[in-house]
Amino acid sequence: MEDHSSFHNSSLYSPDLAPVPHEKRTWNTWQLAALWVGMAVCIPTYLLASYMIKSGLSWVESLLIIGIANLIITIPMVLNGHAGVKYGLPFPVIGRAAFGTKGIHVASIVRGVVACGWFGVQTWVGGLAIYEIINALTGNPSVPQLTLLKFGGFFIFWIINMYFIWKGTESIKWLEEYSAPILIFMGVLLIGWGAWQAKGFGIVLKQSEQLGITSAALTEIDGKWNLRLHPLTHKSGKENKANEFQVKTNAKENDYWIAIPENLIFPLPDGIVNNAEFQKSKTVLVQFRKNSESIQMASSLVTAKAEPNIVESISSKIWKYILWLTAMVGFWATMAISISDITRYSPSQKAQIRGQFMGLPGTMMLYSFVGIFVTCAAIINFNDILISEDAPWDPVSLLAKFQSPFVVIVAQIFMLIATLSTNIAANVIAPANAFSNILPKHISFRTGGLITGVIGILICPWWLMNEISTILIFVSGLLGPVLGILLSDYFLIRKKQLDVNELFNEKGIYSYSNGFNGIAVFALLTGIFSALIGLWIPALGFLYSLSWFTGFSVSFILYFVLMKRRIQK
Repeated sequence: MEDHSSFHNSSLYSPDLAPVPHEKRTWNTWQLAALWVGMAVCIPTYLLASYMIKSGLSWVESLLIIGIANLIITIPMVLNGHAGVKYGLPFPVIGRAAFGTKGIHVASIVRGVVACGWFGVQTWVGGLAIYEIINALTGNPSVPQLTLLKFGGFFIFWIINMYFIWKGTESIKWLEEYSAPILIFMGVLLIGWGAWQAKGFGIVLKQSEQLGITSAALTEIDGKWNLRLHPLTHKSGKENKANEFQVKTNAKENDYWIAIPENLIFPLPDGIVNNAEFQKSKTVLVQFRKNSESIQMASSLVTAKAEPNIVESISSKIWKYILWLTAMVGFWATMAISISDITRYSPSQKAQIRGQFMGLPGTMMLYSFVGIFVTCAAIINFNDILISEDAPWDPVSLLAKFQSPFVVIVAQIFMLIATLSTNIAANVIAPANAFSNILPKHISFRTGGLITGVIGILICPWWLMNEISTILIFVSGLLGPVLGILLSDYFLIRKKQLDVNELFNEKGIYSYSNGFNGIAVFALLTGIFSALIGLWIPALGFLYSLSWFTGFSVSFILYFVLMKRRIQK
């Protein structure tokens, strides 16, 4: 066995960053697959396909794109996990070979901060689940405002997360291993509920056709404006769930209700067309209503915009597929960078390859399908959903429609398990190691995890949840260059050979110039610039649309060419 005692006194060393001995590499194929089940089952996965369906794709197209994207990202995930298995080292230590002993902080801290942001968001979501459980037990109504009880739920869930961090990686393995079958069972149960309530599996999927069509749109025919209506229908597909609508140019107007015409086309009256607001915006506000002797309910207010009379070409359809594929690949882009933080606990390459391919693509497709199927079932089973815009894609919105406290409590417990398993594995391990790598002698994995938790509070996710999500997705898309450099260095430059002792040597071969590898920094900045340039130059907008692939490819090739030239000198 190789002796690594020579670097124990190095400022770059700590027991948490040291190679994991083979006897402690206990994460087998099933446990790695279970880890991915635990990470992939989360609200964002549940919502993924909804965005694609709303853009006009079918549920089959959406699932295929999600499946292909996750097969694509699993390949670099497995490749980047190779070094973790071979050397038992985490990402911040392995990355020293490419970026330098100090340069790696740039990549690892950005990766860590992104994870901290997601940690805060997911912890707030988990806290809201606890809040709903308390309400179900006490009979109190849920309110949209911030309350002390919501903060109490957040704090309780934060403590639960900190417990698993403090107990270490073995407790994390235990959490993922035992939560995986529960989460799979939850998905199957939800599908069963939808099919049973709708009286048929195929009936539910047929409803997905309605979800991609806006409920109201404007069309101009022979110079005259018409309103095209598309309320949801019952499962027969023949009878509309709404029977009346109203149209107005201002939300404050109190217009009368009109019976929905059989052909679903309503010519706009001159009073609306000649209105100054309509002339300026070319939009109207539309609301639908179910009005009968036994029931009266209204939809939300939707904005009907002018609908272009353009037939989508094959090339534009393919481009839409590529754009969505890029977005789906970027979903786990940050995890691909730090995957060696997990694979270092795997006993063999075979185990990590099988575990990742078994766990990631299949789970992402299953839970995206659960989101599609359950939402389609909801528009059949709940009579108060009159239009596609009101479909409860968010599982929290779906749960709110159930009246039984027992159902709410059980469902929210499942939500807690899913959120906890995702949060710990995806949003804690990487930043804990990144912070530990800054000052290995002073910051342990536990301390790094605590720092992650504190930052998760400081970002105030209860105020900035939507804004944070947008920023984090943007930053995640720019981390493709980091992965490109790591893979180029490990496989092409070093041929999978690293000197472990030198990785912990402050003045060794991986210290380069003052701890920074200038070539890696240059390749990183060039890759990011290539991915971003489309923001400023419209003609190059496709580079930004494909930001992850753009940044990855540019940095991968540039790093290889420049490092090869340096070696040959």
